[in-house]
Amino acid sequence: AEGPLKLSRQLISLTWNPRNLYQLATKKQLLTEKHKTLFQKMWKAKRDTRGYHDAGITERQWLRMFNVQLPTLNIKYDTKPGHPNTAALMYACMERRLDFIVFRSHFASSIWMARHIIVHGKVKVNGRPFPFPSHRVKDGDVVTVDPEAVATLKPAEGGGEVLEFAPHPYQQPWMFIPEYLEVNYNTCSTVFLREPVTKPQQTEVPSPYPPEFHALAYRFYQRRGRTRK
Repeated sequence: AEGPLKLSRQLISLTWNPRNLYQLATKKQLLTEKHKTLFQKMWKAKRDTRGYHDAGITERQWLRMFNVQLPTLNIKYDTKPGHPNTAALMYACMERRLDFIVFRSHFASSIWMARHIIVHGKVKVNGRPFPFPSHRVKDGDVVTVDPEAVATLKPAEGGGEVLEFAPHPYQQPWMFIPEYLEVNYNTCSTVFLREPVTKPQQTEVPSPYPPEFHALAYRFYQRRGRTRK
């Protein structure tokens, strides 16, 4: 259940695939390309950030989801020293998706595997099977995954029903838990606590790109939203 990685496009994806580490290691940040025009910078920022956060949704679908009002737009965090640009939260709504939660919790090795096990009835929300990867959970919802579908659990060598932890090669760089999730690996479950926020020196939405890069993408969609009338 792995999606295709296009090395020529240098896009970083939601997967533990070792080739994704190559993308991450060789990625050139647009912020250092001073010869580019502002529009070129904004377009490339939207392409790269969408490439990471898209989960297979189309550009048209994303435009319907995009909200110019960021979660903390009314708070002047950007003027405080050391606080990241709040544009880093432009994809915060995606973190409520069921497939994102399964992947962020490390129950699946990629966003495509997460969607696969959800569609095949291996994931429950509040105790009910929920085969809809795009479902956006509410604060406090409990997501549970069938242990046999978890990417890092394999049958023990001795056989039987016992499952053992079997790490994937090169998965370590992606093994972090966002603060808005509470994961219990004993029960293969996750509680979605709240929507991501920004804090001093930190933004909770996981991304390989800095907040300033997201700000360029935000400006692109902000301008496009004004021209879609």
